[in-house]
Amino acid sequence: MSLQPVYLIDASIYLFRAWFSISDEFSTSAGEPTNAVYGFTGFLCSLLEQTNAEHIGIAFDESLSKSYRNDIYPLYKANRDPAPEELKRQFRWARDVAESMGLSCFADQRYEADDLIGTLARHWRDRGHPVCIVTSDKDLAQLVEKTDTWWDFTRNRKLSHANIKEKFGVFPEQIADYLALTGDSVDNIPGVPGVGPKSAAALLNHFDDLDKLWDRLDEVQHLSIRGAKSLQKKLSDHRDAAELARRLTIIETRVPSALENPGINRSELDEARLNRLFDEMEFGGMLRKRCLLTG
Repeated sequence: MSLQPVYLIDASIYLFRAWFSISDEFSTSAGEPTNAVYGFTGFLCSLLEQTNAEHIGIAFDESLSKSYRNDIYPLYKANRDPAPEELKRQFRWARDVAESMGLSCFADQRYEADDLIGTLARHWRDRGHPVCIVTSDKDLAQLVEKTDTWWDFTRNRKLSHANIKEKFGVFPEQIADYLALTGDSVDNIPGVPGVGPKSAAALLNHFDDLDKLWDRLDEVQHLSIRGAKSLQKKLSDHRDAAELARRLTIIETRVPSALENPGINRSELDEARLNRLFDEMEFGGMLRKRCLLTG
């Protein structure tokens, strides 16, 4: 008998999407914006309505500038503007809403949401559960193993282990090396100049991983890749940068705080707490009813 799937949600993706897509005129009578938490709450309701999931973990980012990756590379994510205070308040509200709906939430000062998801995925997969990672971030595709799914909920795009190779050109276990070669402008991670997605995929399809690429670097000039001869020199010249990038792109799967209490069993909805929150945010009856019905 197969065990029920575990759904692990990348909260920031859906909060930021609501923040940018729903008018900031959506606010309380005191002028406090509530657009992001309203959209996020609607997303949670839709997920629960579609899946009737009993095992859910929601990972939040606590800081964009204090993760252990900033110790490795101080410019990590330095290209991002700090979240405005009105959005930070909505992150706190969103977590309160999720917890009042009986859903387990996770956050850590040193580790990012990706690492929390990676840790929970490993923990529950080792106990026989298939894992569904709910996100649109390709970085998290590296966590997908044979029984798992990467689910871009908004676009209703589900990718299995094999589908990820079709989508991104490499297998999940090659994603970190792929990003190490191409770099990741979203996170301000430099890769190897001149190595784009097609070249990175071709290299990894031939060598499997970065370690084998370095061991057999002389072979690169003979590959049927555009600019192969100059590519070999670029790789040699920027090997240290690629190794640094790989340290930044690999997702941690042993975050201590997540392993202290990794429970993701859905608990009973706290109707009184939810009503207090909705009163505070001045949400209408329709969303309130949806939340209560999903509980």
